[in-house]
Amino acid sequence: MIVDSVAEINQQYGKQLLIAEWFFTVLFTIEYSLRIFCVHKPLKYIFSFYGLIDLLAIMPTYVSLLVPGTHYLQVIRILRILRIFRILKMVQFIRQSNLLLNALWASRHKILIFLFAISTLLVVFGSAMYLIEGPDNGFTNIPTCIYWAVVTLTTVGFGDITPKTDLGRAVSALVMIIGYAIIAVPTGIFSAELNQEIKRQEDQKTLRACGDCGKKGHEEQAKFCMECGSPLPDHPTT
Repeated sequence: MIVDSVAEINQQYGKQLLIAEWFFTVLFTIEYSLRIFCVHKPLKYIFSFYGLIDLLAIMPTYVSLLVPGTHYLQVIRILRILRIFRILKMVQFIRQSNLLLNALWASRHKILIFLFAISTLLVVFGSAMYLIEGPDNGFTNIPTCIYWAVVTLTTVGFGDITPKTDLGRAVSALVMIIGYAIIAVPTGIFSAELNQEIKRQEDQKTLRACGDCGKKGHEEQAKFCMECGSPLPDHPTT
C-alpha cells in the first residue's frame, strides 16, 4: 500500500499490486479463520490485542469493495509486525541478558551524574550563546539556545539555528569538540561495569563444584554435575 500510493508506480504496476494485495488478504483470512478454529477459546482470541490486529489486517480490503477510497486503510496491516515482538519473551531464557541488565543497574548512579553534568553544560553553553548571538541571529530565548546546544553537543547539527558572529562560531566549535569527547564517557562506564559483572559471574561459576568428583565450573542454576551426574550442593562450595 505504501508503494501503491506513488502515482508513477501505481500506473505501471497497479494490476500486479492489486493481485498481490488480494493474495495476501486471502492468505491472512485463512490464517485468521484457522486460528479461531484451533484455539480453545475463540472469543478470547478474537477480542485479544493480537486478535484485533489480525482482524484489522484483513478488514480494509473487504471494506474497500463497499466503500471507495478506504483501501488505503490496508496500511494498518503493518501492525502485524507487532507479532515479532513476541520473540522478546525469549529474553528471559537467555542467561547472558542478565549481564547487560546487571551492568546497567550497577552503573545507574554514574550515568545519572554524567547526565546531570551534561545538563549543566547545556544550560551554560545555551545561556552563553544567548548573550553572544542574541535574538537578531535566531537565538531568541535561552530554551531555544539550549536546544541548539543539545543539537551541537550531540554532533547532530540540524542547522536550523546557526551562529553568525565569530565568537559564536568559536563557542560552537568548542561545543562540538566537547561533544566528541563526551560520547565515549557513558560507553566507558557501561563497559567497565559489564567487565566487572562478567568477572563476578565467572567467579561464582568457578565456585560451583561437585561434592563427589570435585568438578568445577558449573553454572549457577545447574542441579547436576556435568562430569558424573551427581546432584550439586544448594550453595556454592570451594
